[in-house]
Amino acid sequence: MATEEEVKTKHNFITRNLQEVLGDDRLLNLLKEGKEINIYWGTATTGKPHVAYFVPMSKIADFLHAGCHVTILLADLHAYLDNMKAPWQLLKLRTQYYEAVIKGMLESIGVPLEKLKFVRGTDYQLNKEYTLDVYRLSSLVTEHDAKKAGAEVVKQVDHPLLSGLLYPGLQALDEEYLKVDCQFGGVDQRKIFTFAEKYLPQLGYAKRIHLMNPMVPGLTGGKMSSSEEDSKIDLLDNPAAVKKKLKKAFCEPGNIADNGVLAFAKHVVFPLFKQDEKFVVPRDEKFGGPVEYAGFDSLEQAFAKEEVHPGDLKNAVENYLSKLLDPIRKKFEDKEMKKLASSAYPPPPKTKAGKGGNAAAEEEITPARLDLRVGKINSVKKHPDADTLYIEEIDIGGDETRTVVSGLAKIVPMEELQDRVVVLLCNLKPQKMRGVESQAMLMCATNEDVTIIEPLEPPEGSAPGDKVFIEGYDKGTPDAELKPKKKIFEKLQVDFRTSSECVAEWNGTPFMTKLGIVKVKSLKGSIIR
Repeated sequence: MATEEEVKTKHNFITRNLQEVLGDDRLLNLLKEGKEINIYWGTATTGKPHVAYFVPMSKIADFLHAGCHVTILLADLHAYLDNMKAPWQLLKLRTQYYEAVIKGMLESIGVPLEKLKFVRGTDYQLNKEYTLDVYRLSSLVTEHDAKKAGAEVVKQVDHPLLSGLLYPGLQALDEEYLKVDCQFGGVDQRKIFTFAEKYLPQLGYAKRIHLMNPMVPGLTGGKMSSSEEDSKIDLLDNPAAVKKKLKKAFCEPGNIADNGVLAFAKHVVFPLFKQDEKFVVPRDEKFGGPVEYAGFDSLEQAFAKEEVHPGDLKNAVENYLSKLLDPIRKKFEDKEMKKLASSAYPPPPKTKAGKGGNAAAEEEITPARLDLRVGKINSVKKHPDADTLYIEEIDIGGDETRTVVSGLAKIVPMEELQDRVVVLLCNLKPQKMRGVESQAMLMCATNEDVTIIEPLEPPEGSAPGDKVFIEGYDKGTPDAELKPKKKIFEKLQVDFRTSSECVAEWNGTPFMTKLGIVKVKSLKGSIIR
C-alpha cells in the first residue's frame, strides 16, 4: 500500500495539465494499492513529427517521473489504413525515424527511459488472436457507432472507407493487447475512448482509464499540422528557420484564449522546470530589462494585461525551444541518422512538364537550382562611393571573371580576401550597388549581429569554376537566372547554416565540391548568406 503523500504526488504528476480523466477513481485506487501504472500512447507513423509532439512528450515525462511504465505504440498498421498513403517499406523507415526522434525528444528534456518501451502495431495486430477479436468486435459494433467514434479523428464523408470504420475498434483492442491500465491521448479522441469503454467489456475485457490532453493551438492559431508548413516547426529546423516561423506565429496582444506561443509555454516549458526555476522573458534595458515568472498563471495574467509584449514572449519561447531542439539536431548530424530522415521523408518526385513546358519542374525549390561555384579573388579594392563595400574581381573558371560588390569593408581586412578561394552564387540577377554592377554573391557565414563575417572555404585544392552543390542535389541544371519575384534563393537561404563542426549546410546537409565538404574558419551554428 502506498502512503497518502505518495499517492498525491504520483496522481498530480499523472493528471496535471490534462483536460479530462475518465476513470479517475480507478486510477486513485490503483495508486493506493501501490500498483505500478501501465500507460500507452499511440501515434500513426504518417507525417513528420514536429515541435507540437513536445506536448504529449511533456506528459509522457510526467508519467515516467511518476514511476509509470509507458508504452509508445508506433501504429504502422493504422498508418497504412489511412488511405494507404505510404507503402510498407516507407512505413518501416518511418517507424524507425519516429522511434529515434521521440527518444531524442525525451532525452532532450532529461527523462529517464528505463520504463519506456516502443511497440509497432504489426508486432501483434496481425496475429491470429487479435484478428479474431477484430471479427468478434465487428459482430457487435454498428456502422453508426463506428462512424461516431471516429468523428473527430477520421475524415467524415458520405460513403466512408471501411478502413476508417475499423480504426476505433483497433485502437480499443490495443488497450487489451498491450496490457495497460490507461490510454493517453488528445481530447479529440474522447469518442474513441468512450467507444472502448463500451465495447471492451462486451468482449470480456476490462474497462481502461483514459487520460486526455487539451488540444493545443498551433503557431498559426489552429491545430499544428505536418502538412501545413507555416503552422509547424520541424524538430530538425535550424535556428534561423525557428526564428522565422515564430515571427509569423499568431500571438495577439492580450489574447490568452487562442495563443499557440502561450500554450506551448504552458504545456511544454513550465512542466519541464525544476523546483524554483523561473520563466525568463528577455527585454531590452530601455523597457525595464528581463522579467521572470515563477508560474504560468503569473505569466498568463501579465500577458493578458499586455505587460508582456508578444515579441518578447516569442523570444523567450524561442530560447527555451532552442535548448530542446539542439540535442535533437546534434543527434541527427550523425550520417546514419541523416540518411534515415531523408529516406523516411524523401522530397516529392518532380512533376513532368506538360504542354506548357517545364514550368512545374521549375517551381520545385531545391538547391539544385542554385549555380554555386568556386571562385578566386584576383583583386579587391574599396568602393569609391561606399565605406562599407568592396569591389572584387573574381575568377570563376573558363576564362570568365565576375565583378562582385560585397559589404565586407569594415569587417574583413582587404588583405585577407586577396587571392582567396571562395564560394560564389553566380545566377542571381545582376544588381547595381552604388553605381557598380555586382554579377554574383560572395557566400559568407555571419553571427546574429553581423560583427563577424567569414567567407565559405572550399576544400584545399579546389579550382575556379569547380561546382559547389548540396549533397544529394548535384543533378540537373541550375536556373539560368533566378527570378527576383520567385524568391528562390531567399526560400532556400533560410535553411543555410553552419554546423557545430563549422560545416556549411542546407537543412543539415553539407555543401560539397568534388574534393569534399565546404567549411568556415570558426563560426558555429551561424547564418549563411
